Amino acid sequence: MRTTSMLPSVDIQCPYCGETIDVVVDDSAGDQSYIEDCQVCCRPIVLTLTFADDGEVEVAARAENDA
Repeated sequence: MRTTSMLPSVDIQCPYCGETIDVVVDDSAGDQSYIEDCQVCCRPIVLTLTFADDGEVEVAARAENDA
């Protein structure tokens, strides 16, 4: 029997259209940065995930061309 674990999801605000969207984060890979398209406007959002010692995840979302 195969068991599956649920990945956590967080709500973020799209830096382009301002809509709140739900994104699933992979909490098994540690701190990371990747691009995910907005589910509403389809523009690329750079997500930066950082994990605290207690496992709490912080997600920062920014536009692809922001510094």
